[in-house]
Amino acid sequence: MTTLKDISNIEDIKLMVDSFYDNIRKDELLGPIFNDKLQDRWPVHLQKMYGFWQTILFDVRAYSGTPFPPHKQLPVDKTHFDRWIQLFNTTIDSQFSGPITEEAKMRAANMAYMFNHKIEYFRNAENELKK
Repeated sequence: MTTLKDISNIEDIKLMVDSFYDNIRKDELLGPIFNDKLQDRWPVHLQKMYGFWQTILFDVRAYSGTPFPPHKQLPVDKTHFDRWIQLFNTTIDSQFSGPITEEAKMRAANMAYMFNHKIEYFRNAENELKK
């Protein structure tokens, strides 16, 4: 049995991000949403994600911005976020193991929960205004 190493540098983050989004692109639930939204802008998105995870996991200021607004209008619900977390955890667990890996999984789960909650909140608020 091979012992997996922990996420420890930008190259590990690139491997994690690239593998995860390769799986997203192929996924029958999430792939169409991501591919439609990003189209030919995948390289730009991946670069942002490298910086995002470097900032989150290593406290290196490689990302600045607000990640929620681009997600606010996506046609997603809890089912999509659950699938996103499942793919994230499966992908990362196949490559890495250790405290930083666990931190990444926890941060991803918290983000998915928060994004889902905020999207539902805004949708409900918009529906109330339409009444």
